[in-house]
Amino acid sequence: MTIDLTFQQRFNCAICPTRCDGRSKSAFVFTDDIALSAQAEDWLLQYFNDLLRLPVHKTVGEVHGLPDLEITRGQKVIARVEVKAQGRAFMAIERILPRGNLRPYEAVALNLSDLERYINLYQEEGIPLFLVWRVQRPCLGEGYWGQSVSRLQEIYQKYAHLRRYRRNSTPSDYVNGQHRGVTVNYHFSLRELLPLEAVVHLLQKL
Repeated sequence: MTIDLTFQQRFNCAICPTRCDGRSKSAFVFTDDIALSAQAEDWLLQYFNDLLRLPVHKTVGEVHGLPDLEITRGQKVIARVEVKAQGRAFMAIERILPRGNLRPYEAVALNLSDLERYINLYQEEGIPLFLVWRVQRPCLGEGYWGQSVSRLQEIYQKYAHLRRYRRNSTPSDYVNGQHRGVTVNYHFSLRELLPLEAVVHLLQKL
């Protein structure tokens, strides 16, 4: 699905549950984020299996720190894919990160430590690595967008700290007494990502 990123008054913002009004959400429920990401991961695994006609497997990412999916040819891993799901927007992004060149409705986030880990993994292995976001927002609809970690690294180097934000922790970040929520994020624009069809095209060329 293609998302129109040109802003236009096509949605009644007054009824939006996550308005881009400069007020950020006060609670970030970690378990909800995990559930949404798991759904996106399952859908994407089947989607890649159908189109690539190559084995796509889940990895034990929590144990080894690897991306969610790996695509193989024979005994060789030819690509890795990390899957994220995001609905809410970072409402105050233009005020808090004014030089980041981002608007709330088009911005997606990634745990900064994850971004740095995937960059290092790609440099060590040389195996193509992609990040794919499932985006659901009332004004944009739903779609999957992704990009290679090498391109995300270029954006990271270009903007440096201008897109980095640390939020305060909330009680909902804790699960069984352990802090699990993401508090230091790095942000990208959907304008810098590729629609899922283009990601598949790149994977087909590997």
